[in-house]
Amino acid sequence: MKSRSIQMRAAAAALLMGLSWALAGHAATEEEEDHACRGDAFHFCASDIPNKEKIAACLKQHYSELSPPCKAMFGKKPKGQ
Repeated sequence: MKSRSIQMRAAAAALLMGLSWALAGHAATEEEEDHACRGDAFHFCASDIPNKEKIAACLKQHYSELSPPCKAMFGKKPKGQ
């Protein structure tokens, strides 16, 4: 019984560590996205600033014209582009 309790605690600790690393990684990714697409956002979507949802939609509409670092932040090319 005691070893099962230790295993459960170890699993819970690993889960908490994984969540904290994932959240920290998300913040870095958002910062990288902002840096990679800032110029493109100002160039193509200035009228949508500061609404992030509108900026994202605008950038997707201009996917073929985006800089390579910004395209990389979107992953796969949207359908029809």
